[in-house]
Amino acid sequence: MDWLNAVAGLLVGIIVGVTGVGGGSLMSPLLILFFGVAPATAIGTDLWFAAITKSVGGYVHHRQSSVALDIVGLLAIGSIPAAILTGLWLWQFGGTSMRSDVLSQLLGIVLILTSVATLLRQRVARFALSLSIRQHPAFTTFKRIATILAGALLGIMVTLTSVGAGALGATMLLCLYPKRLSLHQLVGTDIAHAVPIALVGGIIHLLIGTVDWALLAMLLVGSIPGIIVGSRLAALIPEALIRPALAVVLVFAGLKLIV
Repeated sequence: MDWLNAVAGLLVGIIVGVTGVGGGSLMSPLLILFFGVAPATAIGTDLWFAAITKSVGGYVHHRQSSVALDIVGLLAIGSIPAAILTGLWLWQFGGTSMRSDVLSQLLGIVLILTSVATLLRQRVARFALSLSIRQHPAFTTFKRIATILAGALLGIMVTLTSVGAGALGATMLLCLYPKRLSLHQLVGTDIAHAVPIALVGGIIHLLIGTVDWALLAMLLVGSIPGIIVGSRLAALIPEALIRPALAVVLVFAGLKLIV
């Protein structure tokens, strides 16, 4: 069955490279629903999977000049402290004792939110562009503060569920930077920011003891070449071909986890 883990890693890696979405959104549900991994272990293992896989994807996007480093920095100002605080809370009060059904339901809810964000991303961007507040002289300052707060929210969600850095992060960036970021830059920036929060969350889960290293190794065998291929295809494949199908899969997985 180890080869199935590698295949799962390959498919998820390609999707992450093309869309910036699918790391935690797909991998954690796959591990729980199809491989029978305990939710806490699935989340902890997936955080390391995301940190390593997206490091490779972020490097490829950076080489292609599709990472807005200043935006990544603002997001990280909020996300890294939030991830650390959330991780410390898990370590002290949650950890392996947190009930599996609670983790599954929380993960399911975030997956459904992610599917909505995936499907409505362009509509959200058009709505953001129409807001009159964008013309206010103080909007630039507001946008920086909002970016930091968006990072903090993502830091909490990713550490708790391993989900959110992809679709939800990209949607937030579209709301704040609808003119500045092209689709390729949006994906690259989103992937680059996911690396530090996944790494922080992964370290906390490592301390808790909810990381399966053998499983992680097999996932990475497939995911690293997958995300390299996907990152190179990102500029060639229209996201509109993938987004609706991905949203349906996320809704199905979310409902399955909740029920």
